[in-house]
Amino acid sequence: MYSYLLTAHSITRWLVLIFIIYSIYRALIGVVKNKKFSKTDDAFRHWTATMAHIQLMVGIILYTQSPIVKHFWSNTKTGLQNLELTFYGIIHFVLMLTAIVLLTIGSALAKRKPTNLEKFKTMLIWFTIALIVIFIAIPWPFSPLSARTYLRPI
Repeated sequence: MYSYLLTAHSITRWLVLIFIIYSIYRALIGVVKNKKFSKTDDAFRHWTATMAHIQLMVGIILYTQSPIVKHFWSNTKTGLQNLELTFYGIIHFVLMLTAIVLLTIGSALAKRKPTNLEKFKTMLIWFTIALIVIFIAIPWPFSPLSARTYLRPI
């Protein structure tokens, strides 16, 4: 089950990134061109947050099943001395949770803004900050914190 969760988490990472980058792009175009906040814009705002929440749920289940995390919490003193264990035990989880909170707040605020420009600006700011946090927290193959492949096969 663990390997399936890991693969699902790896695949949904790309979906979240695609949704958030496209939502940021739509928000930027909306701000620059002073466009109307359309049903499509609202759908991407909503589905970006939804995909992020799905990723969070898979991530939380994975966190509770991960042998790396279990090892970290059973040997916290030595785990804190190992960057990879610390990354998965604390850093990745806290940063991703922070990013999802930022994304959720941005989505909720954008939904409630009265003008098109305010909706786009709110999405642009909050989603961009969330994306930056996500980029920091992803275990990229080139990451000094913990290098993983771009896609985890089963």
